[in-house]
Amino acid sequence: MGSRLTKKTISIFESIKQIDENGIEYWTSRSLWKILEYAEYRYFLPVIEKAKLACENSGVSVADHFVDILEMVTIGSGAERQVDSVKLSRYACYLIVQNADPSKTIVAQGQTYFAIQTRIAEVQQMQEYQTLSTEEERRLFLRSELLKHNSQLASAAKDAGVIDSRDYAIFQNYGYQGLYGGMTAKDIHARKGLKKSQKILDHMGSTELAANLFRATQTEEKLKRENIKGKQNANMTHYAVGAKVRQTIKELGGTMPENLPTVESIKVLEKKQQKILGPKNKKSDE
Repeated sequence: MGSRLTKKTISIFESIKQIDENGIEYWTSRSLWKILEYAEYRYFLPVIEKAKLACENSGVSVADHFVDILEMVTIGSGAERQVDSVKLSRYACYLIVQNADPSKTIVAQGQTYFAIQTRIAEVQQMQEYQTLSTEEERRLFLRSELLKHNSQLASAAKDAGVIDSRDYAIFQNYGYQGLYGGMTAKDIHARKGLKKSQKILDHMGSTELAANLFRATQTEEKLKRENIKGKQNANMTHYAVGAKVRQTIKELGGTMPENLPTVESIKVLEKKQQKILGPKNKKSDE
């Protein structure tokens, strides 16, 4: 596949990453344009501007992710000189590769790399997630996040034309089929040996929940970013994102989601948590 993300590709993007005085990772536009195979830096500047616009349209502060700097570069004689550059966050790089020339193999690879790495970084940087030390705590947190983002995904799908509940069930199945190698929700249910009344999301461990959370968030973003319209287009988008997550899991040497163990219902964990928190913190059923 043209967008195959290999360890070599990962190392290319990691090799140009820098760490600032505050210990925060960043990339520079002067290093990224060469990796993304633009003939000259001036041809790369419009891509940066598109990425800034996408950032602004997402309601995110451009100044937090794109910072104009002066960078030392080596010129032909071996001497160095200062040139205009842009200090980029991981999120800024993600937006740049989404707006770069998609016909380039390295751009497609960059989209996969920065998409999954950005989501992983977001989860890891969540203060709440950093305090979680047990599998039970991580499951409860990720299940809550997935509940929230599935609601946002449903809204994005509705805007794309997936209106009634039957169409949405079909839309969800496309996402599962991409992530689970062709398996529908019914197939996954049977594979995990669940009863008819049991929900597959309630019996996933943190690793599987994280994969599904990534599938949901990336599909939601793609539907909105590309203003995708039509049920079939929305379905194929969900399938493609699910398949991309599966591909990345495979290339990183992870276990395929359908082969991850079925665990006890998260309802059991919620009841345990409720006993600890007490009746004042009882949540209404969603």
